[in-house]
Amino acid sequence: MAGNTFGELFRVTTWGESHGLALGVVIDGCPSGMDLIEGDIQQALDRRKPSKGTVSTSRAEKDRVEILSGVFQGKTTGTPISLVIRNADAQSASYDDLKDIFRPGHGDYTYHKKYGIRDWRGGGRSSGRETVARVAAGAVAEKVINTAGMEVIAYTKSIGGIEMNSANLWSGEDFKKKVRENALYCPDHSAARAMENLLADVRRAGDTLGGVVEIIVRGCPAGLGEPVFDRMDADLAKGLMSIGTVKAVEIGDGFAVAARKGSETNDPMGASGFMKNSSGGILAGITTGQDIILRVYCKPIPSIALTQQTIDTDGRERSFEISGRHDICVIPRIVPVCEAMACLTLADHWLRQKAVRL
Repeated sequence: MAGNTFGELFRVTTWGESHGLALGVVIDGCPSGMDLIEGDIQQALDRRKPSKGTVSTSRAEKDRVEILSGVFQGKTTGTPISLVIRNADAQSASYDDLKDIFRPGHGDYTYHKKYGIRDWRGGGRSSGRETVARVAAGAVAEKVINTAGMEVIAYTKSIGGIEMNSANLWSGEDFKKKVRENALYCPDHSAARAMENLLADVRRAGDTLGGVVEIIVRGCPAGLGEPVFDRMDADLAKGLMSIGTVKAVEIGDGFAVAARKGSETNDPMGASGFMKNSSGGILAGITTGQDIILRVYCKPIPSIALTQQTIDTDGRERSFEISGRHDICVIPRIVPVCEAMACLTLADHWLRQKAVRL
């Protein structure tokens, strides 16, 4: 199946299905001599695993990563790095009653139309479980961009309309620690408690919720991005939009600029640099050296416990209910996935820029 590779110089190809034997990723183009052990990757995978709160599925995958190639004595060799994460807790029988049904909101119908066959066990390749391979690759990419002084932090901005108070939350070195102090990865702990209560109510009602993730990139140098078709904002948007749950990406002031004047959206410059950051750290597809600010809008998880109307593979109308183990909200598990896609994009463009200007 085409479309499984992302990047130009730092290239990743993911593989595997939700209920297959394993999922994994091949990374090509990672520089040699970089420290890398399985523990570096495992930390990111552990953050993606289901929480013990009211949000997540009860599927209990250990998500232990194995490095199969490209690393020798704790150092990257410059050759392809192959990573594998084995499935251990798949319960495919839960999907037996759904194998001939197209679930609303899922990729069942479109995969069937494209390929004429689909893996109905948990959504197969279209499952959110595919993102475990992205997070593994993103952990490697993060080490690459850290050498250039870049840092990526994502967090929950809102769930179900409950929004965090953004005032002064991005200041200080303890911000990442603050983000990770609760299961929702929301740095506003008061908002996080309100979100948890809402999620509990929605779970009892058999429904699901969507939300917004905000991503901040600190320390990105000016000059990254390849006009005109490989602009930094275009590639970041592509990487984030490739996550199944994401329906919109916003950069800087985003949607709000459509209702403003140029005098309001231009970022003046002084002797000390930019005076504001309406552009979100990117102008003409090239980074300005300011913080890159991104937001992704995630739809509610389509696996709901309510009766739904659909058709089967023979075109007959059917009513059904979904059972099994499912998240109530894609957030917070999507937060490390967003970080991973940002890291992969930045690592690729960092290496591309080194080929342009030393």
